[in-house]
Amino acid sequence: MIFLWGTPVFGGSTKTVIVDSQYVMADGDTLAGAEEKVLQRAQRKAVEEAGVYLESTFHDVEKESGGRSMQTSSLEIRTITAAITETEILESRRFFELDRPIFFVRIRATVNISDLAEAIRRLQSDQQLAQHFRQLQEENHQLRSQLQELQQQPIGVRMLAIEPDGKSASHQRARAMLETALHTSNLRDKIQFSTDAAGLDDRYVDPLIVRGQTYIQLVSLAFSQHAKTVDYTDYLDKARIDFDRAIMLDNKNVWAWVGKGDVLSWLKQLDEAAAAYEQVLELDPFADIARQRLIGVYTTQARRQADAKSWQRALATLKKLLNAQTPESWIPYQKEAYALRSEIYLKLNQPEQAIEDLSTVIRIDPINTAALVTRAKLYRERLQGRLAKDDLERACVLGSIPACEQLP
Repeated sequence: MIFLWGTPVFGGSTKTVIVDSQYVMADGDTLAGAEEKVLQRAQRKAVEEAGVYLESTFHDVEKESGGRSMQTSSLEIRTITAAITETEILESRRFFELDRPIFFVRIRATVNISDLAEAIRRLQSDQQLAQHFRQLQEENHQLRSQLQELQQQPIGVRMLAIEPDGKSASHQRARAMLETALHTSNLRDKIQFSTDAAGLDDRYVDPLIVRGQTYIQLVSLAFSQHAKTVDYTDYLDKARIDFDRAIMLDNKNVWAWVGKGDVLSWLKQLDEAAAAYEQVLELDPFADIARQRLIGVYTTQARRQADAKSWQRALATLKKLLNAQTPESWIPYQKEAYALRSEIYLKLNQPEQAIEDLSTVIRIDPINTAALVTRAKLYRERLQGRLAKDDLERACVLGSIPACEQLP
């Protein structure tokens, strides 16, 4: 949670501060990761020195695993990106202390207080919607029986008698109704409560998102039960309407854009789905769920293009994904994309690029025997017998029969 303490924020007010920060590199860190973490620390400190105290789950955890020390840094304050409009690195250096690399950075940061206040307001709403999304995922195994009930009994809408208590009172009642929806595991009731909440305040975005997320969950459940497309088309249509309406009311709501991307993915409109997820990341670079979805969309799209032998189109699609300025921690999620691009490079007779991508796959998946055997073949063709033998031996130890057969 993030709290804004002190006096009210004045519109458009900014403040420039100079701060120092340092970070002790742990065994599990990469150089790029350590540099990113020390900069994040400095940016957070700049926001606090500008007069805004942030309380969050930003923490460092020291763990022991297999005799090695590993330090992980968690940054869940997405508002830092919104608050800092400009960052200038004045000094950056590294030094050692007790055999540990220490990263030091001094920055000049311009902090926009009014943007921070808006980001905090949005984060409070986003956290509730994210919690609901996770709740739907966790309750998946409990909902299969409800799916059959919903298919047999179409959901209706109750008529509400709304007293003219004014917008504020209606909104409070809508929030209470939505809270009930968030805490129920029955899909039929969840949709009904969120529908009631939307009826109490037609400008309230969250009920639309909760209802849309629930419809998407119904689509997922129907698909897992091998239902025909026609059996869940109605749910997709309803979810699409809810997310489109939510975006119309608040075009900066990240969960509305995530939902829109999910609907478009189910409809196999991959270009439009990718655009929706990219919009999420533009609004919130820390929206991990959108980045995961985007990786899947681009990889699927490139695979289809490769299957159609549109090699250059497939490479262009993968370039959007693999050349993006994403943290190194995301590379494992892109393993399939790297493997696919290596296959395309082989088709185009570009062995050096193929070896580079295969090496990335092996680095993040050391037991990938297919990648080891393929790279060994390329090494042999380039007369690099020692490297080829090393790969084949590793693959053979891992149980690859083709690799063992190729060894002398």
